Amino acid sequence: MPSTPLIAYAHVGKTFDGGRVVAVDDVSLDVAEGEFLAVVGGSGSGKTTLLRLANRLIEADAGSITVEGEEVRSVDPILLRRRIGYVFQSGGLFPHLTVAGNIGITPKLLGTPPAEISARVDELLDLVRLDRAQYRGRLPHELSGGERQRVGVARALAAKPRIVLMDEPFGALDPLTRDALGEDFRELHKTLGLTTVMITHDMTEAILLADRIAVMRGGKLLAQGTPAELSDSDDAYVGELLRTPRRQAERLGALLPRDGAA
Repeated sequence: MPSTPLIAYAHVGKTFDGGRVVAVDDVSLDVAEGEFLAVVGGSGSGKTTLLRLANRLIEADAGSITVEGEEVRSVDPILLRRRIGYVFQSGGLFPHLTVAGNIGITPKLLGTPPAEISARVDELLDLVRLDRAQYRGRLPHELSGGERQRVGVARALAAKPRIVLMDEPFGALDPLTRDALGEDFRELHKTLGLTTVMITHDMTEAILLADRIAVMRGGKLLAQGTPAELSDSDDAYVGELLRTPRRQAERLGALLPRDGAA
């Protein structure tokens, strides 16, 4: 493991509503370069707040966060965000911009020449498996949910970031699309050598996609590790989260024929 983590949270705290709501409570968590980390927890567990603190969409009240070795408080938040890819829950595309306009927005803001942006858009459409000719000029409302998320992923990768943050990226999609997109992103993560932090409430998705999982509840980090390491946790909530995929697998095993078409 590299000596300096690419993202490091040290005793981070965040409250809202004048201190009455504790969203993140003394969390310390390292993300190594090249790692795919899933942060799992229910609504109100603090997982999305934790993600947004990394690119200063919100500011921490306590502790420190470093990205690529730099304390985020000392970096201009706009420049920081341009260095980090961010994939929103529902794609978060600009409705008035075409697919090409959405994907090219960050390189454009960074002053990349138009011809270079155009080539980058084509390259990214290939990467996320959308036909260039068919999709370049479309507007977000003309796309399916899965297509919008693919454009969202392409946009997050446009400025060649080393880090990608994903907030429930596949949550709103139908199961087939979700599965295909998850697999495709995992492949991109590996091919491009990314460091990815993905928020999800779905333990099955976390186990299938991530190298390591961090479990949050009530603002606290309960456990972190590989799925095998989490199995050794004596925390009741972690055990409960891990039992769900197991129970589903057992029920599916009982209901599906052993052989034949899968």
